[in-house]
Amino acid sequence: MKTELIEFETERLRLRQWRDSDRAPFAALAADPLVMEYLLQLPTRADSDALAERIKTRIADNGWGLWAVEDKASGEFIGFTGLNVPVAELPFSPCVEIGWRFARQAWGKGIASEAARGALQVGFDRLGLDEIVAFTAVGNLRSAAVMERIGMHEDVAGAFDHPAVPEGHALVRHRLYRISRAAWLASSRSASE
Repeated sequence: MKTELIEFETERLRLRQWRDSDRAPFAALAADPLVMEYLLQLPTRADSDALAERIKTRIADNGWGLWAVEDKASGEFIGFTGLNVPVAELPFSPCVEIGWRFARQAWGKGIASEAARGALQVGFDRLGLDEIVAFTAVGNLRSAAVMERIGMHEDVAGAFDHPAVPEGHALVRHRLYRISRAAWLASSRSASE
């Protein structure tokens, strides 16, 4: 039985399966030290292509995942946003996380928040998830701000050392954010009133 592929649009964005043509702009954003500031290392082009292929395969297998984000006006690939089951065993596993990564030219325009709200809607409305989490290195204030703008709340007691980050590394400590289905429904209702 073939899995139904979920793709969707927001006002300005198309969230879709990855294409081969996304690889070059994805490699370019992954090579930007500012974009990757809170991730461990800049990937090689081969690493970037391999990650894009893994993400594409997960979407094909599950119907959802870390979708490629395309600007509807220009047709340009600008990054990714979506839902993911983390590979690392985390203190709050099992879970579904929301994540994003965008080219710098997309920053400061509300694009990450717009795409993430769409992904939350898919997670709660279409997938029936009870909770979605997000986490980031303690110093990543930009991502934390997006998490708060989309209605997530920091679980201060849930802060943790990420098992995929070497002990003693500056990025090891992570903040945990959560949003429940009930909280998302309540915020969605109040936003539409």
